[in-house]
Amino acid sequence: MSSAEEFRAAASRWDIAVPSQPGRLPGVSMAGFRDQATDPVDLSVVPYPAVTVLVDLSEGLLVDDVNGRRPRGSVVLGLDPGDVRGGGQDIEVLQMRLSPLVAHTVLGACPEFSGTVVSLDDLWGPDATRTQERIRAAASWGDRFAIAEAALDRRFEAGWAVAPEVAFAWEQMRFHRGWVRVDHLAAEVGWSRKRLWSRFRSQIGLTPKRAAQLVRFDCAARRLVAGHSAASVAAESGYVDQSHLHRDVMAFAGMTPSSVSVAPWLAVDDVAWADPDHVRDSG
Repeated sequence: MSSAEEFRAAASRWDIAVPSQPGRLPGVSMAGFRDQATDPVDLSVVPYPAVTVLVDLSEGLLVDDVNGRRPRGSVVLGLDPGDVRGGGQDIEVLQMRLSPLVAHTVLGACPEFSGTVVSLDDLWGPDATRTQERIRAAASWGDRFAIAEAALDRRFEAGWAVAPEVAFAWEQMRFHRGWVRVDHLAAEVGWSRKRLWSRFRSQIGLTPKRAAQLVRFDCAARRLVAGHSAASVAAESGYVDQSHLHRDVMAFAGMTPSSVSVAPWLAVDDVAWADPDHVRDSG
């Protein structure tokens, strides 16, 4: 089977549900996945500029990180998880993508799990078990999304918000697709470069430079999946040249740009993470 055929097969094996309307918390998106295939799945995780929460509904999900950790049940992947693989058989999972601004508030300090996979139980304690049990017992994906959103809302109200200066720096990175200079951001918020670096790292989980690189990589990865050539993606995404793109893609994803363009983990993105104005709920 060719890489393109594997890419299409990866998308077709999943029954995907998404909320019928945007949630109340900005920076949060959700999707439900049910594996329709009979053979086991094994996927290399491609980094994304959000913290990922996977709520395991079937006890079929297996996630391994670079340190050999394999926590059972619901797990959290940091912004730059490194070499992480997800797989299993008969998987049914609710996935949440949290802006690091939200993740800091509802999960706690991001550096603790930036390069690892951790159990949601370790972060939420008994509340994780209660939330997972309620989601499993729900009659529809719509109910599941509502339960998950309510859990996030509770923790958001009780948590500590990211500093406005750090939030501004992150939003500028997203708006400019990673094309930013840290010293310029520091000047805009009235902080020294050292202070912004330290506060950003402690609240977002990455240094400002690494975070900007991640945002730029994500934009490039989406263009590669859309069929653009590596040369054009490099030119359009702010890389010095194609070899610069190649190095960044290898550093984040552990694969070449051509491999990223057909990565199975990205095969469902146009359905699961579509524009919020066009989301749907399969019930």
